[in-house]
Amino acid sequence: MRIVTKVLVATASAAVLALGAPAQAVVPPEHAVIVCQSASFYANYDSSSGPTGLIRVLGYGNKVGHTRGAHPVYNGWAATFDFGKGDWGYVRNECLGGYGSW
Repeated sequence: MRIVTKVLVATASAAVLALGAPAQAVVPPEHAVIVCQSASFYANYDSSSGPTGLIRVLGYGNKVGHTRGAHPVYNGWAATFDFGKGDWGYVRNECLGGYGSW
């Protein structure tokens, strides 16, 4: 019985090692705030037509997240996490500021 258990453990361990690490680590959003009076928050960004699917308008001081250099920015539209509602979208990059302020 011990031999079978050792073989099963060795096989399972080899399978886990063969999977390896993910190709790219997930980067949590860096804390920031909306610094514009208002900022449209869109569900998606299309390279040919721009932002699509208005979700809502964020106001000055809303707590959001965007990690500079890790999360995409397309033609000035930054992938952003709204900490208030807990969803992702796109907002104008110049409306993001106050990084690490809270």
